[in-house]
Order: sequence, then structure tokens, then C-alpha cells
Amino acid sequence: MGSHHEPISPFTVLADAKPDDSSLPAFMVSTTRGFLPRADPIVTLPSEFDPLESILQCMPVKTSFCEPGLLASGKLGETVDAELPDLTPHIDKYAHDLPLMNALYRDYSFLASAYLLEPCHMRFVKGEEYGLGRDVLPANIARPIYRCAKLTNFKPFMEYAGSYALYNYRLADPALGLDYSNLRLIRAFEHGLDPSSSEAGFVLVHIAMVSHSPLLISGVMDCLSPFTSPSSPPFSLLPPSSAPSPSTSSTQSRQTFNRGLSKMLSSLRLINAEMEKMWTRSRPRSYTSFRTFIFGITSQSMFPSGVLYQGIPEFADQPQQFRGESGANDSMIPLTDNFLSIPMPDTPLTEILKDFREYRPSNHRGFIEWVKLVSDSLGLKHWALHGEGGKERQETRRLWIKLLDQVREFRWRHWCFAKEYILKQTSHPTATGGSPIVTWLPNQLGAVLREMERVYGSFGEGERKDLGGEEVEGIMDLVGRQKDMLDKEVRRYCEERGVVPSDEKREREVKRETAEVGV
Repeated sequence: MGSHHEPISPFTVLADAKPDDSSLPAFMVSTTRGFLPRADPIVTLPSEFDPLESILQCMPVKTSFCEPGLLASGKLGETVDAELPDLTPHIDKYAHDLPLMNALYRDYSFLASAYLLEPCHMRFVKGEEYGLGRDVLPANIARPIYRCAKLTNFKPFMEYAGSYALYNYRLADPALGLDYSNLRLIRAFEHGLDPSSSEAGFVLVHIAMVSHSPLLISGVMDCLSPFTSPSSPPFSLLPPSSAPSPSTSSTQSRQTFNRGLSKMLSSLRLINAEMEKMWTRSRPRSYTSFRTFIFGITSQSMFPSGVLYQGIPEFADQPQQFRGESGANDSMIPLTDNFLSIPMPDTPLTEILKDFREYRPSNHRGFIEWVKLVSDSLGLKHWALHGEGGKERQETRRLWIKLLDQVREFRWRHWCFAKEYILKQTSHPTATGGSPIVTWLPNQLGAVLREMERVYGSFGEGERKDLGGEEVEGIMDLVGRQKDMLDKEVRRYCEERGVVPSDEKREREVKRETAEVGV
């Protein structure tokens, strides 16, 4: 199959998620739970944290008792200042229980975001601009969230997996499992404790999507197992100086590889089908009202000088900057990007994408990085598309194109969400994570569209005919049309909002850099 190279250390993906082991982090990649936490999130806190629980119960605009909460009247801040003690001393008593630490992190992150952004929400509901948020997080929130974040390896601010979405659900009936109708939110800002609300739908759709990630992870591991298991010889799939003739071992490896690709494809189709349901479960016009509370600090007009965390010596009285919660921090598509070696453009927008990696559970992040290392080190894409393999290679190519198409579908739908839920509803220029709303998603969508054209174009005319006839031709026809449509849409939105398109911005930067060095 190729020349030998040093073996790559395997990554431990759990076959048993060990749901009862409280010594392990809540988030560890497994083939049974995927990117969901190892066990369903902890709902009830120890009694020492009753003062926190009491405020959280009263916090949403609409409480679980269907009454107006503190955020409806703008009284959360004064209540926190007057009634919440600093509960940090109680945290270390339970520090051995990492899932409980994750639950505390979730709850303090909800309170922190609500406290900081409450003034912006009160202005927004009056039809005004967001204005400024609170720029000081008091010690009774700052100290405990900092401690919990340290113990769980999160940032001391709300994150997608660790707090807002993937550790924020409960099962109405434990016997019914992760069926969508059985999912409820633990914490919410607006009306999310009502499962029929747009806030609940927005979060629960993400959980339903990630519930299909075990098959994706299983497929990735099946694909890589012939090359990374301890019993495997050290392979390099990079093109050798003289290509070997097909062998039984290489044929078996490709057959195993194709079975893994098929699993990945099935998973991504289920994920995309679940994602499509967002349209009916969370209404575009409702999104912007609860969205106020999931903004971050970085690159947001609400926090021009950052936020000061009181009582944290490690921060040395310096204002902090953290990105906000974003579905872009989910691990499923980044995993697939890395497996397929989809190249991203060298732009400042891609640097934001890289920065987002720091806002994932550390085990998720390690797994995604490991898959990239394996794929790049072995030259997986070259072997998959151009290595030996006969009819099995043709099947690999078909599956590879279809996997790219699922990434395209996901990213295209995400762009459609951005248009309907954000661009048509608000003029605020940045997304919750601090990325520029008009140009950031197209940066990644354009990358996969270009990669599909590159991969398809690398096959000869005869090879293309063997890929699956009308189905693959239809996929590639859609790619061309969407490339044109995306370019027109981005330029139109840029013109309407006075934004410089990323390609023009990069050209200006190159010209300036060239002038500075006197070339």
C-alpha cells in the first residue's frame, strides 16, 4: 500500500461510555454516545447550591411556572448583587465528581451571560440598539465559574457543548431515550422551558443532530483502524516511488475503509435530516430575542473593553475576552473536514475558525486533531482517491464525493439559516461567536464547493462515468450553481451592509504587505 513510516499513537475512543464513572470528564468521545456527554446531564445540584438554583429558577423571561421572571423585568442584576452568596468554597467538596462540575459550570455560565447581557436585552425588547452590557462580572459569579471552568477544561464563559446545548437537556421520560419529543431544556433565558418554544427548538435540534454522531465516529474509526491499531504494521499511504500491485491486504483494507465511509454517510444524512427540521421547530423571527443572551465578549460592540472578572488573581485585574456560544463549535463537521482533508483558505476568517477549536471539550478537540494528524500523515485522501484498488477504489470515490456533498449540504443550510434567522432580522454585524456574519460562513462553504470541484476534476472522463452516473453528475451540477449563487449573495449583502468581501480584503492586505517590504 505504500512505504513504511513511524506508527501513529492510537486515540482512545470509548466503546463503553462509562456513564456511572464520575471521575471521568462529562465529555469523552465514544461509539455509543458520540459527541454527547457520557451520561445524560445532571439536573439537580447539591443543597449547598440552593441559592444559585433559586435565582436560576426565577431567571427566565417566562419561568417554568409560566410567570414573568427576573429577565422580564430587568431585575436579575440587582437580585444577584443582593442575594447570591459566593459559593466557591463548596465547589472543592465535589471536585472529584467531574460531571457535577460540568453541571455547575453550565449553571454559572447561564447566570454570567444573563447578568452581563441583561441591559442589552432590555433595550432590544424596546426596539433599541443593544448598547453596552455590564462590563464587570461580580465575584459571586466570577469566582465559582472560574473554578468550575478550571476543573472541566472550559473557558469561564458559556460554551456550546459544555453549557448551552449539549449539557443542557433532560429526558421527560428516561425510558424513551433521546427521541426529540422526549427532550427538555434544563436552563433557558427566555421561553425555553416550554418545549414548544423557538428557544427550546433551537437548542434541542442541535441535541437531536448530535444524537446521530455515534455512527459518524464509528465510521471514522472503522476507516482508520487498518492503519492505526496497535497490531497494524506502520503504513504510509502516500504515493511510493513505484506503486505496488494490488494485494489481498490492500483490498481488504479498502473494503474495510468503504464500510466505514458508508457508516459516515448514513450518519451525516441523518444529521442533515434532523438539521432541516430547525425551520419548523424554531421560528426565524423569534430567534433574535433569545439570541441576545448567547453573545460573547470578543469582537462585540456590547463589550468594547472586555469584561473584568472580580476576585480572580490570575486575571490580574485585566478585562477578559471570550467568544460566545456558537453552533460552529460543534465537533461533527470539523471532524469530517479533517477526515476528508478539506483545505481552508489562508484568510483571517479561517483564523477565527481555528480559534473556535479552543471552545470545545478538550477530549473532542484532541480527537479531531488526531484524525487530522492521521489523515495528513498517511496521505489518506490521495490513497482513497488515487491509490490502488480496482472496483473497490471506484466505490471509495463515489462515497467520498457523497460525503463531501453532505458537508456541502450542511454548510449550505447553515448559510440559509444565517440569511433567514439573522441577516433578514438584524443589522448587528457579528455572530454570537464574534465572527463577521456576512463573510464567515461563506468562507467555509466556499472551501467545500471548491474541494468538490477539485476532487471531481482530478478524475479522467472515463473515471467520472464510473462514479455513479446521473447522481454524481447532479451533485456536481448543483455545486456549480451554488458557487455562483453564493458569490452573488455575499456581494449583495456586503454592498447592503458596507462590508468588504473577504477576497477583496485579502487582495488589499497583500498589496499593503508587498508595499511595506518594498517589493
